[in-house]
Amino acid sequence: MMLEEPAELVLGTDPADRQWLLNGTSSQQNILLSFRGWQYAAFYASLSARESKSIYIHLARRPVTRSSWEIFAFEDYPQTTDDGHNAIQIGICEGDGTIHLSYDHHSDQLHYRYSKAGIATHPGQAQWDCSVFSGTSDTLPGIATPINDLTYPRFLSVDRGMIFSYRTGMAGLGSERLYIYSSQSGHYTLMGTYLEGVENNPYINGLDYRNSRIHVTWTYRDFVPFENWDKPKGVNHKRQAGPNGIENNHDLWYSYSDDLGRSWKNDFGQTIARLDKGESVRPDNDGIKVFSFPKGCGAHNQEDQVIDYDGGVHVLNRDAMSGHMQWKHYYRSPLGTWTQNPLPHVTALLGGKRGVMAVTKQNDVYFILPENRGTNSGDRSVGDLIVLKVTEERGFKDYVLVWRGGRFSSEPRVDRARLDYDDVLSLYLRKEGSDGQLPSIVVLEFNLKLV
Repeated sequence: MMLEEPAELVLGTDPADRQWLLNGTSSQQNILLSFRGWQYAAFYASLSARESKSIYIHLARRPVTRSSWEIFAFEDYPQTTDDGHNAIQIGICEGDGTIHLSYDHHSDQLHYRYSKAGIATHPGQAQWDCSVFSGTSDTLPGIATPINDLTYPRFLSVDRGMIFSYRTGMAGLGSERLYIYSSQSGHYTLMGTYLEGVENNPYINGLDYRNSRIHVTWTYRDFVPFENWDKPKGVNHKRQAGPNGIENNHDLWYSYSDDLGRSWKNDFGQTIARLDKGESVRPDNDGIKVFSFPKGCGAHNQEDQVIDYDGGVHVLNRDAMSGHMQWKHYYRSPLGTWTQNPLPHVTALLGGKRGVMAVTKQNDVYFILPENRGTNSGDRSVGDLIVLKVTEERGFKDYVLVWRGGRFSSEPRVDRARLDYDDVLSLYLRKEGSDGQLPSIVVLEFNLKLV
């Protein structure tokens, strides 16, 4: 059965004078996020048509029962770098109701701000403007030392606390670091480096928490030296494409933690790293590589993963092991058995835009895939959006096309908390304008109760 046509809610106008996308990239794990019946979103936009070189973070909220947004801009922080890595992330801590933002990084110092307590837990009583947020800081709450050399921050809600992770270093030469935030103290604690790169770097498909377990899947990218790569103030490593590109990605890897990231286990349940002992998950650990595909076979960094309600792990990525590029659904059952299936009805491109997944309470998995023609995930190529559905009832093998449409040019993002809350598939996208109009940032809403 096809999905009903979605409602479309406009957030704002996408920046006009940028080559690379900043609103709607696959590394934005939480850019559209629901909490206790309210939905939150962030995007970069100009303050006016006259000032287009600098753009600013706009933060929006609404009760999910309304279609209009309350929006304000942080006018104290102009974003000026035309780099698709420098996107925004949102985190919400359930325990104290704080809202956290991290933004504008590509191997840079931390840019971080957070709200007063209770803003998310009592939104109807909370003022909604920049006065309830801190200024931009290069330190985390409770951590005195500034954080540098940071890319791809992520927030993950865990029970009443929250995890903050990011990549250190550069493409092909970096690791993943982990902090945990306490709602009781309002402070972070450094846990350590949970994924260590060794002449490579891990690119994670996501960091997810379900049934008291954190799951992570990733691909490694091997390092290729280039001119001035080791200069302290070099910028060559910030290029959108270069010698350390997707051609150096290889294999699919998996690890999980049952103690909020303090220790990590391999696919067989064996503990392989204890962060309090200075250990990390490393490429030479046994039992973490779950699928082998060599460099040059099209594995993408930061595609997607989602965990179903039974603890099954679903990974979206692509490879050319069959002789041509295919999007694949890699699945680990709750019993620990891995399978893989190619996705029909859609064409995967080497370097093309990346998709996202969502899972319902019935354990149906939706694949939201951009049918873009460009071969750089950060460009503005336009195409349809394709939605596929697969069901647990039929062994996660019955891929059905349930919607196709639009003129979209970003990598789709999904509000998984909203799907948990009221069975609405809520998507964040950049939509091309018509008749000379500028592109806009929109939220599409599919009511799955009607399916």
